[in-house]
Amino acid sequence: MHKLKMFINGEWMDSLSKQTSNVVNPASGKIIAEAPNGNAEDAKMAIDAARTAFDSGIWSDLPASERASYLFKIAEKIEENVSELSQLETANTGKPLKEAEFDIADAADCFRYYAGLVTKPDGQTYPVSGPVQAMVVREPVGVCGLIAPWNFPLLTGAWKMAPALAAGNTVVFKPAGITPVTTTKLFEIIKEVGIPDGVANLVMGGGGTVGNELAESDKVDMVSFTGSTSTGRNVMQKAAGNIKNIALELGGKSPNIVFADADFETAVDYALYGIFVNAGQVCNAGSRLLLEESIHDKFIDRLIEKAKKIRVGPGDQPSTEMGALVSEAHMNEVLQYIQHGIEEGATLACGGKRITSNGLEKGYFVEPTIFVNTKPDMRIVQEEIFGPVLTVQRFKDEAEAIQLANDTPYGLAAGVFSQDGAKALRVIKKIRAGITWINAYNLAYNEAPWGGYKQSGIGRGLGTFGLDEFSEVKQININLEVGQPSGLIIKNG
Repeated sequence: MHKLKMFINGEWMDSLSKQTSNVVNPASGKIIAEAPNGNAEDAKMAIDAARTAFDSGIWSDLPASERASYLFKIAEKIEENVSELSQLETANTGKPLKEAEFDIADAADCFRYYAGLVTKPDGQTYPVSGPVQAMVVREPVGVCGLIAPWNFPLLTGAWKMAPALAAGNTVVFKPAGITPVTTTKLFEIIKEVGIPDGVANLVMGGGGTVGNELAESDKVDMVSFTGSTSTGRNVMQKAAGNIKNIALELGGKSPNIVFADADFETAVDYALYGIFVNAGQVCNAGSRLLLEESIHDKFIDRLIEKAKKIRVGPGDQPSTEMGALVSEAHMNEVLQYIQHGIEEGATLACGGKRITSNGLEKGYFVEPTIFVNTKPDMRIVQEEIFGPVLTVQRFKDEAEAIQLANDTPYGLAAGVFSQDGAKALRVIKKIRAGITWINAYNLAYNEAPWGGYKQSGIGRGLGTFGLDEFSEVKQININLEVGQPSGLIIKNG
């Protein structure tokens, strides 16, 4: 069993309270690690370390090329340890090993991308009236509190830490309490490559203690949070105390629209991938399938046929295509939503039950689930379930498809399937969502922005937008005619 520690100011340590919590493998229910249960005092210690490091300039004053060299080394070390990190990610989250391997490789790529980006030309100059040269430069925000979710522990950690560190900030990172294992390994790499003490700090603990301290502290200049919309709203309120910068990547209830002229098998495959990858525990999951009426029945028959063949099991088994849900508590929430759907009158066309056969009785497995005959006001259609549960709606034409697609409080992602390129683009432009695909779903790239509209968040991560998010814009104006009266100066005598 792994005994995890926090990492503050270059030192590994237990929580000041000495309290710990167990980390469980969701495929077996077995304890795989013991993690410190940090509190507000631990968070304050980490914040102080980050504040001191930032104010000293030990990191922010380094040339961008030097900061980049550290990030390149982190990327290399992640790749050297991809096998171990993937196995740990699978054991901690329950996802299939092949999904974990992709996540770890993408995390390395993220550090490498920002290492390269930060040394590229930046800034702007402006032609202004008068003998003045005006320019804009970007500077680090300062101390950044980074709060990560449990569904992609190492990858979302990379999405936040790589641009934050590249931009010259110092960070206090809080992983989700139930999935801290690979984040700990990442900080072992950070220490190994020699990033200065206090620049990157790791604190484990609950959102109500550590998370609140990061959001509330006057010594923190920015907080970046990924998680549920309800928690994001709380982070936003706590951060208002010192008007700190915020970046929020929140919930989704994303539509996947299939027109009758779509390539049929391609649309079926992406509909399955969009909702059942990582057991549906994906913020941008295509959890609402919108089908044109003329293909509805044929599409559903094919979808159910293939969904029933998805191999569910422990993530470390090569044959597994869908793993366990992350915890028993979350599994019960998903099962409760399925019950709501039945009670609201939707037709359960596939799945809907916990899997307790074939040696899976101790894990947190739920069948791939599909509801048809749903109505727009049903909870299963409006609320984020964050599990392997797909709701299906019918539409008659483009206008109704767009209306249904936009009919939730969320706006994170959307997909459109059609072989009519003009129609697909016309529809996608009308959908209020930040991440969209045409004839594909669930593809993500470090080079492209990530974020949503409406209650799906504030700001954009990844790509050049990710670096901008962790920087401040400064305007500099240079007088080119020093000694010449401005016309506003009153000279005596």
